[in-house]
Amino acid sequence: MELVAIFISAILINNFVLHYFLGICPFLGVSKRIDSAFSMGLAVTFVMTITAIVSWIINHWVLIPYNLDYLQIVSFILVIASLVQLVEMFIRKTSPPLYQALGIYLPLITTNCAILGLALLAALKNYSFIETIIFGLGSGIGFTLAIVLMAGIREQLDMADVPEVLKGPGIALITAGIMALGFLGFTGMLK
Repeated sequence: MELVAIFISAILINNFVLHYFLGICPFLGVSKRIDSAFSMGLAVTFVMTITAIVSWIINHWVLIPYNLDYLQIVSFILVIASLVQLVEMFIRKTSPPLYQALGIYLPLITTNCAILGLALLAALKNYSFIETIIFGLGSGIGFTLAIVLMAGIREQLDMADVPEVLKGPGIALITAGIMALGFLGFTGMLK
């Protein structure tokens, strides 16, 4: 039951974008079309899950046993940068149109604070190995859910009669705020 609570909480209640406000750059930048938003969500989910696994191993097998806790941030950033390079090379090789659609936001996954936040929060909460994997997967799915919902709303807003002053980033930020309020409603769900 604890694993289900961690998973649901990471997706809905403690969503990295809508609760912690981490990963806003790709959330706003890639959420103009559903297909590119979904692809970005899958890439982020993959990187988050693998980052959770590798960072837990490094933290519990190297940093903690040798009292090198102060190197957590540096080691986690190196793990994230390496994984993003692998994802970028894979997407460039297998799907050049997707690589073009994601553009600058694909390498920006490296600096996506949601992924670093995942590694640091998992270490802070002292999750077990399985709990860390579930937390990473749930967080990635939560990011994907948020970005795809945002893309769907933004596609509809393109056809709506939005005041000129609010077009573009203005309505996107208002929409993100309303989505965050909506996700806040899930807070009491697991209590």
